[in-house]
Amino acid sequence: MDTAGTDAYLDRIGARRPASPDAEALRALHLSHLRTVPFENLSIHLGEEIVLAEQPLLDKIVGARRGGFCYELNGAFAMLLGALGYDVELLSARVFGPDGQLGIPYDHLALRVRTTHGPWLADVGFGRHSHFPLRWDSRAEQTDPAGEFRIEETAEGDLDVLRNGSPQYRLEQRPRAYPDFEVGCWWNRTSPKSHFTRSLVCSRLTETGRITLSGRTLVTSTLDGGREERSLRADEVLAAYREHFGIVLDREPVVGGAGPSQTGTGAQGHRSEFRSG
Repeated sequence: MDTAGTDAYLDRIGARRPASPDAEALRALHLSHLRTVPFENLSIHLGEEIVLAEQPLLDKIVGARRGGFCYELNGAFAMLLGALGYDVELLSARVFGPDGQLGIPYDHLALRVRTTHGPWLADVGFGRHSHFPLRWDSRAEQTDPAGEFRIEETAEGDLDVLRNGSPQYRLEQRPRAYPDFEVGCWWNRTSPKSHFTRSLVCSRLTETGRITLSGRTLVTSTLDGGREERSLRADEVLAAYREHFGIVLDREPVVGGAGPSQTGTGAQGHRSEFRSG
């Protein structure tokens, strides 16, 4: 990513270029990203191609002011961090489903970011998750506005990430490259068993909680557990995307309305990646 692209990305998330790639700046960038770039799977239901490469990602997230799935969000965030001087590695994870079973390999993409203050787990692509990076080398409870998080080692050498005592996903510690994720991405983007081929979500963090548009249901939740749900009329949906997420669409995305694109790679869609508040 060149200087102009980096500056445009920072402007997109409302962040300043950090003086140095340190842990404090990483925390600020992480939170800014979550509050400005929504977690969404609209492309699947609009029949849009999703390509995991630098320019298409920047065109979508920065140019078109859209969001995306874990592969898009964490992939783009890794590019930004790399351009700012951070040491970033892409990691593969398998997500725990509601039945406690693990999803397919390469189910999720997360980031290990090394700073002078140690390594961190950064993840701006898991929907309802930690607001700030988690300390990679700590096995203690880590308090975050989104709950209590803990990283546990498994017998096989992987790491389980838990939120409020519930396992979220299992990380492999071996660094990966983008092409390693393509088969898993394709399955999640096209399989009828994929949660996100069967559902529609757009969500972002706010200063007071989270706002989510799932189909025509608008949910506003607060950090203290408050929740307000409202059903929108058909003529209110596009305005809601603009107002709450900055997304300008010419038509309403509908589950099954376009069908998943068969070209490109991306679109994470496993059944439990997003856990709406």
